[in-house]
Amino acid sequence: MIQRSELPLFFTGFLATLSGVGLARFAYTALMPQMVLAGWFTGEQVAYLGAANLLGYLIGALAAAPLADRLGAVRVLVLCWAAVALSFIGCSFAQPMPVFFVWRLISGMAGATLMVLGPSIAMAATPLARRAALGPLMFCGIGVGALLSATLVPSLALQSLGAVWWGLALVCVATLWGGWRCARLLPAPAPISITPQALAPALPAPAIWTLPVVLVLLAYVTDGFGFVPHTVFWVDYLARELHLGASYASTQWAIFGLGAVAGPLCASLCATRWGWWRTTAGAYALKAAAIGLPLVWADFAGHAVSGFVVGALSPGMAAITSGYVMQLLGPAQHKKMWGYATAAFALLQATAGYFMAYLYASTGSYHSLFIWGCAALSLGMVLIVFSKQKAASTTV
Repeated sequence: MIQRSELPLFFTGFLATLSGVGLARFAYTALMPQMVLAGWFTGEQVAYLGAANLLGYLIGALAAAPLADRLGAVRVLVLCWAAVALSFIGCSFAQPMPVFFVWRLISGMAGATLMVLGPSIAMAATPLARRAALGPLMFCGIGVGALLSATLVPSLALQSLGAVWWGLALVCVATLWGGWRCARLLPAPAPISITPQALAPALPAPAIWTLPVVLVLLAYVTDGFGFVPHTVFWVDYLARELHLGASYASTQWAIFGLGAVAGPLCASLCATRWGWWRTTAGAYALKAAAIGLPLVWADFAGHAVSGFVVGALSPGMAAITSGYVMQLLGPAQHKKMWGYATAAFALLQATAGYFMAYLYASTGSYHSLFIWGCAALSLGMVLIVFSKQKAASTTV
């Protein structure tokens, strides 16, 4: 239960994830077939434009911390909320592909910065005893954003494609107003209790890079590669390649959003019951199966199960993997290692976006993308399994 005094903490993180990924990234997924049908771009072009957002995400993930140090975290958050809204306005009319590419790049940069800074400053101000309860709830904004895009896009598309972009921009302006008001009310970062363990000298840098940690980070990179088919191309695949129509695809995207809302909460419950290693290995295995499921179970139920599970494990996988890294390293070294993991994840995500866009342009089909995604997550599962079997003291 969220207490009244905790509402600014919750909404700062929640509105940042809603705009940062739920809208800045996932709204475009719902719009891809609409832009092709409207004649703005070809199927190959919308695939490459989807990858532009992933490239921007990589840049934003690397720039977020330096920008916050230089300008202040709250000021950067406000600028990024505004940038996402502006990028939607910039996309609201037909224009050359390079110009549209720049707007999608900006939305990716601003979205990644919101994702990094929003939950971070909210969690830093949250009392330690309440972080496990509030943290997963903040990431539910990703799923809510996907749900909004699944409902807004089909209804506003009946007016015009420009109306869709303007409607999304207005939602972003609302998150800007609400997020700014909440971020201003954040208390000072929660004090850190001084314990004998905290006074102990930090581990030397080489001790961080144990073989289990390296295996977990490599597995997390495979997730950055493997979930791209669902998070970028899923709606276009259903609507145009399978000829199931925009309404069917929007319904399936809403199911993906429902999964993304439930995912962070389920991840916390599973880790509490089964432990981090079992939960992480199971999550990679389940996600690999869900990504490949549309290739063998291609009706409404199969698509719904696939979308819901991948949706749940899109924000959920970050929480699970982060918790496992925390268990392997402890809190003192976790922040630095998780920064490396986030950058590597963003790099492989951007690489996968362009690689898969190239595959689609070459073959005219999304079919092989799901094979690649399933294979990547299967490799990640193997890496997680072996991370348990190796001695924690082994270094590379």
